[in-house]
Amino acid sequence: MPDTRAPGGRHRALVADDDPVIRMVIVAALEEMDLIAEEAEDGAAALDAARRAMPDLFILDVQMPHLDGFETCAAIREMPGDDLEFGFPRDPGDEGARPESRAVFDWWRGADGPFALHASLHGMGFAAGPWYLIESGWIDRTRNLRATCRRRTHELGYTLHDVERNGEKGFRRIERGFCTRPDSDAMRVYFLEMDDPETAGRFRPSSMEAIRQLGGDPLTLVSEMPLFLTPGVGESLGPPDPVLDAWKRRIAAWRAVLSDPASDQGGLAAEMNEAGLRAMPVRDQMELQWMFIAAGLEEVMRSTGTGREE
Repeated sequence: MPDTRAPGGRHRALVADDDPVIRMVIVAALEEMDLIAEEAEDGAAALDAARRAMPDLFILDVQMPHLDGFETCAAIREMPGDDLEFGFPRDPGDEGARPESRAVFDWWRGADGPFALHASLHGMGFAAGPWYLIESGWIDRTRNLRATCRRRTHELGYTLHDVERNGEKGFRRIERGFCTRPDSDAMRVYFLEMDDPETAGRFRPSSMEAIRQLGGDPLTLVSEMPLFLTPGVGESLGPPDPVLDAWKRRIAAWRAVLSDPASDQGGLAAEMNEAGLRAMPVRDQMELQWMFIAAGLEEVMRSTGTGREE
């Protein structure tokens, strides 16, 4: 990532805690260490401060209103244009890219020839079911893959997530449960149209785009597995999706209760169960992700004539 130090080489720190006394004590200790410390009274304020200027160090309280420490940390790690997926170098000399992404890209460049397949395994917080993203140039060559994913997803008792984004950020619906993968150029266009050139300028190639820069015609895949299942989403192809909007309101209300230690949380679990919210087991997520990769390998071998014929 770019050098975020203040003039004079001093590093920045951000302290987020809803207790002003705790903030004062931590800030004083950081300033003794010659850091420039900024305060935030909750997770939402910390996120706003990070958008203005990304600090080098975060110290986050776990229990805070609006966003707790874990949610704030996750949001900061995945801020548009600064997330891990869209942090790959534009070229070998791009020192502004994320260091872990530069290291991976350099390792890829040292490989013996271009790659045939690249899979990026992701998770979604809430969705109706699994969602599979596919390289646009491979749509016509992945019919067997889609059939395999569709069949096994249903066998495990899940529905497929579905949404129509109409090309926004690179997402184009192929069929229920399947979509094209996102694209950094489309991301930049989206934020420019939102009158946010600063965020648009942060986007670098994704891992999928970076692997394709190295030559050949690799099949790139992205799996999106929900942590929690929200029944009914996608039955009316949106946006807008009235069921999705209702789930968002419910989840926001539950989060507000959970973030308030003084609230009565006794009946919350029963309310969530009654609404149909349930976690997707990690075992099922992993099975479907590996099935997706295996089906992709078969499509690659079939396309190149190196695989077995059905």
